[in-house]
Amino acid sequence: MFLVLVLAVLLGLYFTPVARQAALRFGIVDRPDGRLKNQGEPVPYLGGLAVFLAYLMALGLVLPFNSLLLGLLLAGTLTLLVGLIDDFGVLTPLAKVAGQGVAIFVLIRSGAVIELTEVPPELRWPLAAAWLLAVCNAFNLLDIMDGLAAGVGVIAALGLGTVALVGGELPEAAAAFALAGALGGFLVFNFSPARIYLGDAGSLTTGITLGALALAIRWTEHSAAGFLAPLAILVVPLADTAYVTVLRARAGRPFWHGSRDHFPLRLRRAWGGSVRPAVVTCYALAAAGGVIGIGCALWWSWQLSLWLLGGLAVAFVSLLGWLAGLDMRQAT
Repeated sequence: MFLVLVLAVLLGLYFTPVARQAALRFGIVDRPDGRLKNQGEPVPYLGGLAVFLAYLMALGLVLPFNSLLLGLLLAGTLTLLVGLIDDFGVLTPLAKVAGQGVAIFVLIRSGAVIELTEVPPELRWPLAAAWLLAVCNAFNLLDIMDGLAAGVGVIAALGLGTVALVGGELPEAAAAFALAGALGGFLVFNFSPARIYLGDAGSLTTGITLGALALAIRWTEHSAAGFLAPLAILVVPLADTAYVTVLRARAGRPFWHGSRDHFPLRLRRAWGGSVRPAVVTCYALAAAGGVIGIGCALWWSWQLSLWLLGGLAVAFVSLLGWLAGLDMRQAT
């Protein structure tokens, strides 16, 4: 596992500058718009392509592909293509979701999603599809600041990989560590000030891969509360998605319409407009969720897990309430 992690980091460090140069040459850049995109100059996309290539090659050079890895890679490839087309601005929201739906269908049909044994068989596919769609789009929505989605993805992948490795699920562990390494190599160039962005291709592919791994890992092998662990490991993207969905619904806007109501953006305002402290705060929240998730899956009793998960939920609700109040005070 250490080999696949290190190899993915090195490949990410190699492919990211190459992707950046290609994006600049062909004009595949994110231009400031004065509304939601306030970077000083156009920033290249195609970071997602560099991450996926590093992830794919690290796995291919170290492990033989089984049905799980083939399913993950096929679904990831389809999602990457959907994201790349969307990065060119030619997809409607409905077409984007439809493309994700095809990738999710292929992933479930491949047999990669296997661990929904606690629910009736007739509900497993619908719940798996809903989960994958939610996590996929949660990372897409989270990609709003330099280094945010990539760094949170590294932490989540390491958490998933740790549980899989301890449980002896080596293909799942390898896929998680390969993704963590690829995102880590990319993060060197994506941390503030970013020199390249993930783009929809990268954020969607990261989301669907992490969502699929969360379904494939056998969470209840060591603890009855293990099935709750993915909620803690992925708490930052899931909490932000729930938060903006509620706020946009109250404002009468579709959830996919961009706005400044993400909690990391509110954190940035709380830090006086500084990106790095806000992103590092999100990393700390993601790491706390990762530790709690690993503990729920591997060591802790049902009662202790519920207490800690409840404490994490209370902490997030308190943080979001404080940020909302701070915004109102600053507005007045």
